[in-house]
Amino acid sequence: MTPEPRKLIATFLVLTTILAACCYVPIVSARSLGAGGGMWVLCLMWSPGIAGLVTRLAWQRDLRGIGWRWGAWRYPAIGYMLPPSAALIVYALVWLTGFGDFTATRFTTAMARDFGAAARSLPIAVLIASTAGVATSTLFAMGEELGWRGVLVPELAKRVSFTKTALWSGAIWALFHYPAILLTDYHAATPLAFSLITFTVCVVAAGIILTWLRLRSGSVWPAVLFHASHNLFVQDVFDRLTVPKSATEYVTTEFGVGLMAVYAAVAWWLWRRRSEIEPSGMATPGV
Repeated sequence: MTPEPRKLIATFLVLTTILAACCYVPIVSARSLGAGGGMWVLCLMWSPGIAGLVTRLAWQRDLRGIGWRWGAWRYPAIGYMLPPSAALIVYALVWLTGFGDFTATRFTTAMARDFGAAARSLPIAVLIASTAGVATSTLFAMGEELGWRGVLVPELAKRVSFTKTALWSGAIWALFHYPAILLTDYHAATPLAFSLITFTVCVVAAGIILTWLRLRSGSVWPAVLFHASHNLFVQDVFDRLTVPKSATEYVTTEFGVGLMAVYAAVAWWLWRRRSEIEPSGMATPGV
């Protein structure tokens, strides 16, 4: 018998809360995401994934519904390309207007430390980041996406509209990050309230984008690649390519208005195309 979506959702959220709380204890105690050499962050990001897999197994006795199929290539391609394209728009404007300065040094130095002396060349460093870097980032991002877009979104879509599915899942996703923002070093050099508001809007907007990609493609991989690409290009590439001035971070980083505005514009455009999502919540069966 097929389990009721509300039971899967409730189980998933309870398990995610418990697992995330366990991971947050050492992170908050150290007041840093770097606690344990970053291993606690990896555990934290995998808490929704583990909760999702356990939920599927507990109620279904299998892992169907996650969205394992790769599907049409255009959706993973969109997931991969959208974050660096959005970031390029924001950061290029910052560099061109003098709101922040461009530098290759911090980025290439970090890449050379991790990947060898060849990465001191900016083109090679970008190439490595775009391939090996994203692959490594995927190991982290997959943990969250197997939960948020592998369980929460498709199960919500069986009960409520696309709009409610996107907004509720996005809001929960944002809330998941609040302890890190409020109690650790995970925020920008802007007032904390500003960082919290802009981050929330940015994540909810990204949630709308990922909900559309997940339900339109029937696959979780576009969401995984979007998440991995966002984390890699925004945090490790464009932030390092930028020398901030007094007000730069009001526009840049995950906590600035720049990325928030671009994601919100894309989310609005996709929301207007919500009729393309079939009533069942899946373009194709999400195995």
